This record gives sequence, structure tokens and C-alpha cells, in this order.
Amino acid sequence: MPSATIVIVSGDIVEQEVDAIVNAANNDLVLGAGVAGAIRRAGGPSIQDECDTHGPIRVGEAAITGAGKLRARFVLHAASMSLGGRTTRDSLRSSMDDVFRLARDHGVRTMAVPAVGTGIAGFPIDECARVMAESLRAALDLGWQATEIRFVLFNEDTKRPFEAAFWSVFPRDFGPVS
Repeated sequence: MPSATIVIVSGDIVEQEVDAIVNAANNDLVLGAGVAGAIRRAGGPSIQDECDTHGPIRVGEAAITGAGKLRARFVLHAASMSLGGRTTRDSLRSSMDDVFRLARDHGVRTMAVPAVGTGIAGFPIDECARVMAESLRAALDLGWQATEIRFVLFNEDTKRPFEAAFWSVFPRDFGPVS
């Protein structure tokens, strides 16, 4: 069974001190607005430069770059949509599965994750929470040795659907909520 602590907080993703921060990305890996824009502004131009080298990728895939000036080692870019497009359940699940695979392959033990796809891409927050919980459960069951997964949400209202989804998928393993 998973031993990772799952934490759901309100806060700013770019301020998290973790091994990796997840970016709500488009498949062109253009860091424009929303979470991606905040990561670009806080992390500096090196992240976009690495994205330009990596991209484009397919919708439903993920890419890994350095984290520039952020307090993390990596940024994991979950491409749940095309540039200007919408996130779907399948694209979110596939991109998050790929994020967790990359995290495992690169020794990521602590991670900060936003509500991917719920901003510009218009995906419903409650469905996002369910997909994220299911995808994380699958990654941990497949042997990813994470110690803390921190879901960093925009405000208190977005925490409730995440808490409900994670209690449902991780009834005994759910860590502290702050």
C-alpha cells in the first residue's frame, strides 16, 4: 500500500519547495498564461527554453525540464490540452499517468500538483480531483516511492472537491489536510 503523505492546501504552486512542480501545460509546451505563465515568470526563461527543445508533445503526454529559479529540481509538464484547447478526462488521466511515470523514473519523492486543466482549459474541478486521485493511486500501486504529494489549489473552495475525492480513493492512506 502507498506510504506517501497526501496533502491538500491552498497556496501558490511556484512557492513550493519540492523535488518537482507539475505544470498545467499545452502540448506545444508554450508557457503562456495561468499556472504555466506563473511558472515561467517565477522560474525564469530557462524553463521555456527547455520546453522549446522538448516540444511539441502529444496531448496526454508529459515532459520534464529543469525548474530554473524555482525551489524545485524539476517541472513536470502535463499536456492535458492543445494550445487554446480544452482538457478532457482521457487527456488529463493520460498526462497525469505520464507525469507520475516521469517522477518515478527521475527519483522524484516530493511533488506539488495544481488542479491541472481547471483554469484556462475549462475542466470541472470535481472531476479533476477524481482523475488525479485515481491516477495517483495507480502510480503508487505500481511502485512509485513518493514521500509527499501536495495538491496546491488556488483557494479554499477548490479544496473541498479534492478532499472528497481523495477520501474516497485513499480512505485509510489520506495524510494531513492543512
